[in-house]
Amino acid sequence: MDDGNVLGSMANEECRIDSIAQSWSVISNAGDNDKKYISMESLENHLVDRENGIIKLLDPPFEKGKLNPGYIKAYLPGVRENGGQYTHSSCWVIIAESILGFGDKALEYYRIINPIEHSRTKEASNKYKVEPYVIPADIYGAGNLAGRGGWTWYTGSASWYYMAGIEYILGFKIKNNTIKINPCIPKDWKEYEIKYRYENAIYNIKIKNPEGKNKGVTKILVNGKEIEKENGIKLEKSANIYNIEVIM
Repeated sequence: MDDGNVLGSMANEECRIDSIAQSWSVISNAGDNDKKYISMESLENHLVDRENGIIKLLDPPFEKGKLNPGYIKAYLPGVRENGGQYTHSSCWVIIAESILGFGDKALEYYRIINPIEHSRTKEASNKYKVEPYVIPADIYGAGNLAGRGGWTWYTGSASWYYMAGIEYILGFKIKNNTIKINPCIPKDWKEYEIKYRYENAIYNIKIKNPEGKNKGVTKILVNGKEIEKENGIKLEKSANIYNIEVIM
């Protein structure tokens, strides 16, 4: 902090761990290789709350400690940024797990924070209390409010959630007018399909996982012809159909 005090350390009474530091050590590629895995394991142990279906931002929440991190301490412990789920950071957890190749965990966490999972029963709906069809900015994470949704219709988190699913789990990215496919999926997914339209062209993409892998593409075929997988698939505007087969 500005006064030299350390935040996010095992020595702290409050906020011993913060999700953003853990995830972004992976996403930014700034973390040492072994510490990336250790940091994500710590996140899983301390911040993933399966009982309430949330991935917390930090833990323990700020309450009575001497450190003053700013406005978030004004929230009750477990509310919004003060130890609740802040959904931006939950999406970053999924992205980090995908980058590390943990496809089973990535999908598990994707499902955990899906609003529909908070309304499968009347009891769950009564606890969640907000719309099950839109992404919330936050979900409360402590005490008798744990699991209650906060500010909904949050487009920032919705965008990150969409990106985590499409680009990092399904592995479908477009960059420089080129399709790149690099999935990170559960081992028991045998295949899935993506249909994509660009201008007048149709791309029918089938990803096959015969060896039960989480990550790693072996070859890509376009209309039956193998291409250099590193180069990706250049988008065309012409009214053609491209049948693409991706073998993991």
